[in-house]
Amino acid sequence: MSYTNFKVETDNDGIAVVTWDMPDKSMNVIDLSVMEEWEKIIDTMAADETIKGVVLASGKKTFGAGADLSMLQNMLGQFRAEEAKDPDAAAQLLFDNAYRLNLLLRKQETSGKPFVAAINGQAIGGCLEICLACHARVIADDAKVSLPEVKIGLFPGGGGTQRVPRLIHTQEAMQFLLKGGNMHASKTKAQGLTTEVVPEAELINKAKELINGGLKGEQPWDVRGYKFPGGKVYTPAGFQLFPPANAIYRRETQDNYPGARAIMKCVYEGMLVPFDTALKIESRYFSQVLRTTEAAMMIRTLFMSMQELNKGARRPQSVGKLEVNKIGVIGAGLMGAGIAYVSAKAGIDVVLIDRDQASADKGKAWSEMTEDKAISKKRSTAEKKDTILSHITATDDYAKLSDVDMVIEAVFEDSEVKKSATEMAEAHMPEDAIFASNTSTIPISDLAKFSKRPEQFVGIHFFSPVNMMLLVETIKGDKTGDKAIAMSLDYISKIKKTPIVVNDSRGFFVNRCVLRYMSEAYNMLTEGVPAAMIENLAKQAGMPLGPLQLNDETAIDLSHKILHQTIRDLGEGAVEQRHIDLVDAMVEKHERLGKKNGKGFYDYPDKPAKKHLWHGLKDMYPQQDADTIDRQEIKNRFHATIAVEAARCVEENVVTDVREADVGSILGFGFAPFTGGALSYIDGMGTTKFVEMLKDLHAKYGDQFKPNALLLEMAKTNQKFYERFDPTGTPNKKAA
Repeated sequence: MSYTNFKVETDNDGIAVVTWDMPDKSMNVIDLSVMEEWEKIIDTMAADETIKGVVLASGKKTFGAGADLSMLQNMLGQFRAEEAKDPDAAAQLLFDNAYRLNLLLRKQETSGKPFVAAINGQAIGGCLEICLACHARVIADDAKVSLPEVKIGLFPGGGGTQRVPRLIHTQEAMQFLLKGGNMHASKTKAQGLTTEVVPEAELINKAKELINGGLKGEQPWDVRGYKFPGGKVYTPAGFQLFPPANAIYRRETQDNYPGARAIMKCVYEGMLVPFDTALKIESRYFSQVLRTTEAAMMIRTLFMSMQELNKGARRPQSVGKLEVNKIGVIGAGLMGAGIAYVSAKAGIDVVLIDRDQASADKGKAWSEMTEDKAISKKRSTAEKKDTILSHITATDDYAKLSDVDMVIEAVFEDSEVKKSATEMAEAHMPEDAIFASNTSTIPISDLAKFSKRPEQFVGIHFFSPVNMMLLVETIKGDKTGDKAIAMSLDYISKIKKTPIVVNDSRGFFVNRCVLRYMSEAYNMLTEGVPAAMIENLAKQAGMPLGPLQLNDETAIDLSHKILHQTIRDLGEGAVEQRHIDLVDAMVEKHERLGKKNGKGFYDYPDKPAKKHLWHGLKDMYPQQDADTIDRQEIKNRFHATIAVEAARCVEENVVTDVREADVGSILGFGFAPFTGGALSYIDGMGTTKFVEMLKDLHAKYGDQFKPNALLLEMAKTNQKFYERFDPTGTPNKKAA
């Protein structure tokens, strides 16, 4: 029998090697055609008495990438269509569809024939779950596995929440399921998730060896006397595990993620019942989570939109691919050093320039220090470190920019300093090279006036720390040409970061939003809201860092520079006086610059002591009684001040693609990922309800909450951003 997605070859020992190799796809994924063919293969193998066992291998560079999310979206579409007619029938249909993969994999592991997975590259999500339903797993020594569904609002729904805690210790299982990160080959073997670790070339032979050695076609949990590796729930071991695990889950997620909550329930409840019942429990929760707003928004933003942007959805198609082999970085401070490091790590030659050789050398030394830390954690090697450092030339000589493809300026947030850097670079860089500014807030069109070739001037805005943050914001000035945009995106792709492209504005998109977040914290401080309450409620609202800690990380003296630069450019009315007074007091009176000098809104004592909020904050303003403060309103203020600013950016044509507003707000500063991003937050709530909330907050707290004309118009019909605006990048196009 021939198949579209699989090739089956049987050797003389009666071992069938099934090679999964989907046509016209770079990676294998689970879709309906794969499930149908895999079931036929299972049935055929089970019925053929000459077959001793089955090896499942991949014909791709990596084993498989998980389930096809369009299949899940189709399942949800069927549910929505049926729900209006018969809610009970719709719920049953969704459960049946969710349960189908569990039934298929259960058939696989109870077929009576031993199945062995040969894992190369990566086995991700549902593709790993197929492997877990095999009776043994052989993994290449450079391979890794993951169940990352929790990162996009879901959870493993193909038996992952049941097989993992039956193969490895419950504590390790929950960490693996809840974090969604990679587990490398050696660790999978040590914990018991895989059977053997071998070089990739030996995968098939080792898998056959296991079958020839008498591997049985039954799972441990189907054998009488099976015991959980971590012990049962109602045992001393279980009592020591689940209560603290629940506390950690609450601390890490603030109970904002239905998918993560379902993992906790599936593991706990599944360990109390027979395996087949446990699979039904998992599918029931999966069908419930799939229906949540959080899952819909997270799938759209953190999977679909991110993939599209990473593949160049916003790149000018009129420009062919541009090679970025050598760049200049002006400014060897923290940002410049970080840009040099990620570029060199991607194989790009870097000329790192500062005002003197010692400063430039210090910037290069940061890369050396970063690699030394990575080596100590076994995340790098001495050879990789040497290669990275060989790509960086530290100098104070601008003449060494004579053969670069692009220059990135990362000097102080001061227009005059940036003017000087631009003029000195353009005196030496090639005529066709691109000049990019890493400014945080100063409009690119203003900075481009310092350039002799403004069409080749673009903004490339990194976020700190550069080596950790995934997002890079490209800013198009009034005269920026397509080549400059194309080169910036090709460069961002080469350093393996996610790009967004926005039009020029003071603060662009991400900083306009994040400054609203920190400004609202300033407002709360001046109102007398206790600092600890501000920080804790921001985290409960889903923000990874409280606004005061975030301001410490980005530097309070940078906020000081930005505020005063804004006054110089736009006048005193452009900035709230209470914000100026607060920041001036922190920087000028108390010399609290942020984390970099160990004193900001927090104190940063020497280890082992931990950071803590500066006690002097409570003395700066009269304090409110915490018991009288509406906690939900505080959380609403944080969400709303960011979301309404995102809506303003759409109305002002700063953001021309709604996908970028959502991806940018999450990757740029961590806007509550469970919402799907700033605009998806509004869509999920409903525009009408959101505007009602804004009007209430506006009356109480000020113009930062005033709904703009676009929101007011959309609220009349409860219109969604993803309905009104074309998601392919056409600006402000109304839906038909």
